[in-house]
This record gives sequence, structure tokens and C-alpha cells, in this order.
Amino acid sequence: MKRIHSFPTFALTLVALVLVSCKPADKAGTSGAPAATAERSLYERLGGKDAITAVVEDFVANVAADARIKGRFAKTNIPHLKQMLVDQICQATGGPCTYTGRSMPDAHKGMHITEADFNALVEDLTRSLDKFKVGEREKTELLTALGGMKGQIVGA
Repeated sequence: MKRIHSFPTFALTLVALVLVSCKPADKAGTSGAPAATAERSLYERLGGKDAITAVVEDFVANVAADARIKGRFAKTNIPHLKQMLVDQICQATGGPCTYTGRSMPDAHKGMHITEADFNALVEDLTRSLDKFKVGEREKTELLTALGGMKGQIVGA
């Protein structure tokens, strides 16, 4: 199988680690929500593997069409990237999948990712989350966690 290049790995680890950082039963985001919602995993709240796959498909298409960062993906095995993203997000959110990729520090070492690269990827992800009407609570959890990882990614 063809190995994906480091920037696609950046996208893969970024999205998955955003999801790993979320707390499914975060009481700060559940005021007024039914108790059953607080007990469901983020994987379930996102709609399971089919919903994750749909968002990943759209997200990768957004990135591929984004003139700011698409060049970083020119030599990427896109089907492999999509499958890795789905598996990692699925596992990270409490689903039944397994991801065996590299750690975030290893994936970003020497990549010289700029703040503009980071922001473009976040915008592409946000566009996909909005398109699929991901709940505000889940979207906020994802984007807040992503913002908290910026220092580990930009300039690595």
C-alpha cells in the first residue's frame, strides 16, 4: 500500500485528535439537554461510521479544492487517506474501528505548517461539519479542541 505523505498525515491526525480531545459527557455543553444525550459517545452523537465517512469524504474534497493547501496533497493516495481518517475518527470517538497511525508530534515534525495552513484546514472542516448539520455542541467541542492543539501543529 502506498504511504501517505506527511501533510495528509497532518490532516489525519489533526481531525482524529480533535475528536479524541472531546469529552462526550461534558456537563458544560449539556445544560438543558436530555440525560440520554450526555451518556452517548461522541461517535454515536456524530451519527456513527456512515456519518463520519460522509463528513470525511466532503472534508477531503474541500481540502482538494482549496487553493491555499491543495498542493500539499498532490502526491497523496486519497482513498487511503480517507480510510485512515474514517478509522481514526471512528476509534477516537468511541466507535469500533482501529487506527494504528503515527502520533501527532511525529506526524508534524519538520513540516513547517503555517498558521495559514492550519486555518485553511479548520475552515475546510467547518464547512463539512456545517454541510452535514453537525450539532452546535459537537461542532464547538471539535473546534475548541482543535484550537487548543494549534501550538503543537503550527511551526512544528
